[in-house]
Amino acid sequence: MDRGGCQMNGGGGGDVITLEDLESVSEEQLSDSPEEEQEEQGRLLQYWRDVARGHQVEVPTDMAEPIHQITTNNEGTHVREQVPYTLITRKEKCGEVLYEKRHYEKAHWACITVHEDTYEQSICYGFMKIMRYICQQNSAGSYLGMTIPIVTVVRTDEMHRTLSRAVTVAYYLPPPHQSEPPRPHDPEVTIEHWPAAVVYTRAFTGATNELTIIHEISSLAEALDCPAVCVSDSFIVAGYTNPAAAHRQNEIWFLERP
Repeated sequence: MDRGGCQMNGGGGGDVITLEDLESVSEEQLSDSPEEEQEEQGRLLQYWRDVARGHQVEVPTDMAEPIHQITTNNEGTHVREQVPYTLITRKEKCGEVLYEKRHYEKAHWACITVHEDTYEQSICYGFMKIMRYICQQNSAGSYLGMTIPIVTVVRTDEMHRTLSRAVTVAYYLPPPHQSEPPRPHDPEVTIEHWPAAVVYTRAFTGATNELTIIHEISSLAEALDCPAVCVSDSFIVAGYTNPAAAHRQNEIWFLERP
């Protein structure tokens, strides 16, 4: 499968550049002078190529416009809307939150499923595609806006020891686009209507890779009073913060069976 210019170098344990990396550029790094947009795009592309080296990712030239769009975000308005939910209960032990039980309403998500050799390669490919959809490669022809978390759906074997190559990257459509989601130009990106769900979540920090995901799945299963009430062969990794951050904020999600 074509990776859309997203290439991984070296081992499979490194982080990858994501949508949230692109929004972390400060306003001081954007030019206030009336320069040509193309020149500004070139500067931002080079900036993010420099950032991407730390993630072992090559950012292709055709990402210049999406990077510029997400970075400027409607003339510098950096608002990331969180996927809404209702907290049902929270289990704590010695002041530590073991997990939360939440209810998420039905909603539209833009999704792409990829089957690369490693989890890191798959999410890199998927994020690049979703990024293009957010940034004008849609039937509305406009920037749709960022929401968090960006989630990946992963599948495991029966013993929860290995991840499947099939990884789904998903982006929650902001409320103004929920009733009529813009159609993706890319046929690999699809709009899915996810039903309402009860979700058990556990927060964790650090990198997300195959080893950490398997560990977090095991940790949440141990924390639950009755893990059998949850779907046992697919799980969700939710990312909230820049992966370059020293304390990256993530969650592992278990879906309660209908």
